[in-house]
Amino acid sequence: MLTNERQAIILRLLEEKQTVTNQDIYEATSASDSTIRRDLTDLENNNKLQRIHGGATLTEKKLQEYSIAEKSTRNLQEKKLIAKLAADTIQNGDCIFLDAGTTTMQLIPYLENKEVVVVTNGLTHLDLLIELGITTYLTGGYVKQKTSALIGRQAIQTLENYRFDRCFLGVNGFHNDFGYTTPDPEEASIKQTACSLAKETYVLADHTKLNKVSFSKVCDIQRAILLTDTLPNQDYDILSKKTIVKVVNT
Repeated sequence: MLTNERQAIILRLLEEKQTVTNQDIYEATSASDSTIRRDLTDLENNNKLQRIHGGATLTEKKLQEYSIAEKSTRNLQEKKLIAKLAADTIQNGDCIFLDAGTTTMQLIPYLENKEVVVVTNGLTHLDLLIELGITTYLTGGYVKQKTSALIGRQAIQTLENYRFDRCFLGVNGFHNDFGYTTPDPEEASIKQTACSLAKETYVLADHTKLNKVSFSKVCDIQRAILLTDTLPNQDYDILSKKTIVKVVNT
């Protein structure tokens, strides 16, 4: 197979999956490891992709991050259904961590009639939590302007004072091999800490996050229960071998 043919196949795979592994490329091209590495290097040098450990991802996906205003209306119906699925896991008396983010924010209305205590680093969550009379603790920390999330060492120190029955996280991408990721290392640290302090961790992510990989890893795919909407059967089968995946019908 000619070089331009192999590289065209690699780019087509990326358009379909956003992130590909070396194994994906081998199965599509039967090229050797050294040839695959050479092709990925050439494509990266031409700004066609970004190499990551064990594969590649589309260049613009790594550090891209949208504001709360930009994200709030995207896939809103799916986010509401995923949030309802998350609420069904909560029991009266639970202490929960509610991550900053637009999908986790959709969970708040479903907490109105539940006897829960919420700890959050999301400033955008506060007004509705207070309006619904939900017992709420806010972490300290530095306010990140783009996402209105509290981050930094002070936020982590606050979290370390608590233990959670359930932790609900948002992410920018989930991938069978590369786990759950987000663009900002400091936000990733908050998520990691909350996850480590919870009996159960749930990731709320709609189908558009599938096979996307951002800069900072939160945790391995099997570390959390994934709550999402409809996935392609082959991706569901692959993911479900490593973690519990709960899919809501949309």
